[in-house]
Amino acid sequence: MNIDIPEGKDPIGYVWGEMVPGIGIAASQFSLAVYAHTTLGLREFEAARLRIAQINGCIFCLDWRTERDGVKVEPEFADAVTEWRTTELFDERTRLAAEYAERYTLDHHNLDDDFWKRMAEHYTQQEIVELSMSLGAWLAFGRLNHVLGIDTVCVLPSHRS
Repeated sequence: MNIDIPEGKDPIGYVWGEMVPGIGIAASQFSLAVYAHTTLGLREFEAARLRIAQINGCIFCLDWRTERDGVKVEPEFADAVTEWRTTELFDERTRLAAEYAERYTLDHHNLDDDFWKRMAEHYTQQEIVELSMSLGAWLAFGRLNHVLGIDTVCVLPSHRS
């Protein structure tokens, strides 16, 4: 870990809430808003989120699965995200979400007219903006957690003893 966390403090709560409260609390509210106010379907949401997690290498983000109304994506979904180009588990919206996440993260200067045409065929402009904001949050905050090394000590509530 690259940040010293006081004994007994939750790393995420400490870094995001106590160290720089004027920024961290606002960032956490934005991060939470992506989950609380999304209009995207669970599969495209998770395909985009997981693809960025895979690229960032954030252990916490890779382990997380978004749940809606008691439903999560199937266990093999993460492997399908890695193979988004060829998997048979994805419809075109889900495939595009994974592609957009990858290109947004690694090759945003080359999002060409063909790509935007395909996006416009499957997503409304509102959904494109929402997905773009979500991608930005996941890229920034997952990378922050990984770079600072707090992703290695954060534990999902389901994994706490």
